[in-house]
Amino acid sequence: MTTSLTDVQRRLDDEMPALLAKHDVPGAAWAVLKDGEVVDGATGLLSTATGVEATADSVFQIGSITKLWTSTLVMQLVDEGLLDLDAPVQRYLPKLRLRDADAAAAITTRQLLMHTAGFEGDIFTDTGPGDDAIEKYVEVLADVPQLFAPGEQFSYNNAGYCLLGRLVEVLREKTYDACLREHLFAPLGLTHAATSPYEAILFRAAVGHVQPEPDAAYEPAPMWAMARSNAPAGTMLAMRPRDLVTFARMHLEDGRSATGEQVLAPGTAAAMQARAVDLPPTGIMGSSWGLGFERFDMPTGDVVGHDGNTIGQSAFLRMVPEAGLAIALLTNGGDVFALYHDVVGRLLPELSGTSIPELPTPPSEPQPVDASRYVGTYSAEVLDLVVRQDEEQRIWVDTIYKGVFADMPPEEPTELVGFGPDSLIPLRPDRGMHMPHNFLGDDGTGRARYLHLGRAFQRA
Repeated sequence: MTTSLTDVQRRLDDEMPALLAKHDVPGAAWAVLKDGEVVDGATGLLSTATGVEATADSVFQIGSITKLWTSTLVMQLVDEGLLDLDAPVQRYLPKLRLRDADAAAAITTRQLLMHTAGFEGDIFTDTGPGDDAIEKYVEVLADVPQLFAPGEQFSYNNAGYCLLGRLVEVLREKTYDACLREHLFAPLGLTHAATSPYEAILFRAAVGHVQPEPDAAYEPAPMWAMARSNAPAGTMLAMRPRDLVTFARMHLEDGRSATGEQVLAPGTAAAMQARAVDLPPTGIMGSSWGLGFERFDMPTGDVVGHDGNTIGQSAFLRMVPEAGLAIALLTNGGDVFALYHDVVGRLLPELSGTSIPELPTPPSEPQPVDASRYVGTYSAEVLDLVVRQDEEQRIWVDTIYKGVFADMPPEEPTELVGFGPDSLIPLRPDRGMHMPHNFLGDDGTGRARYLHLGRAFQRA
């Protein structure tokens, strides 16, 4: 029996209030696109402090789903012959400097899109709210270390997408926000999309909810957004789910808008979705990546999309190109991955015959693990991860925030158990998920060189 969009609308309207209560999610909005038709809805509160109810037209931050918008702006430049994906980025950004000058001279736009550029990517320096925020951000990268040679492996890189945003600004000679509005919002006919808090406040806007300490109740976050300097990576963009699936529809229909305008050249959308680089297995992130798109290579068919997380807001976009299907789920706190699996994990097989991966879980009877290869400190710009094994042979990871995250509430140590070859997994879930910790490479003494959590943390 085929599930109709009318059935989807009726079911989600009926079931979402209970699902939000089950997973402690204050508010959520959703949209489902199938063969050009859309249904949408919303449940819960935009803020528990104000009691304002979520509606289908409420805007939520989409976080790193913004990277799909940035990569689309980049590929429009490629379509127009203004950008060569395989030329060094320094051809277009001659002021780009990294600690490793040779790497800075070699990195290409394609590698930035694929997250294989290899430099430290979690750089969230606030360079101010002005139109020059992204331009100033490029200068911040001059002392950023290179974790591995460009093209060697995947490591999720927010800073790389900020560079792509600056690339767009330079070649278009206008701000990143203006490029979004003129080259995507306008041709797609979007009406509820905001590039900044100043625009978001014109709509019913969701507020993120966070836990001030472990196991505490979720409460409204003390701030709405992170720095404008990281906007191309996902700190600002907000919209309603219907507008997000309108963007997805363009990618499903070979770059055409609903009115027939060619937003991307024929074939470009498929090239962006195609498999380009494999990931270490996480069970949370995709199994491979394209030119911007996260990919889930399932036996039942490919699923593409992206996730996004900001300060207490989480977003999910899943697309099945062969089925003409896109699902957007936008939330503002709670066990969001569990909600995602209850909603998207159920709709995908019903509407497309494919599925999303099951969330990884720790073994019911963990076996002893010699962690000597894994113990040590793995460092990034904003945090250190300290892996240790105690006298009882239990394995722990301590998260120590630093830099711009130094004021984050401290986290309790996380206990890890064996999961697979060179892989450990937390015993307790975080936001409804257990993220496998993969240990890769060799530092020359038999110890792991990287702790990989979708991004590579190098042994200090």
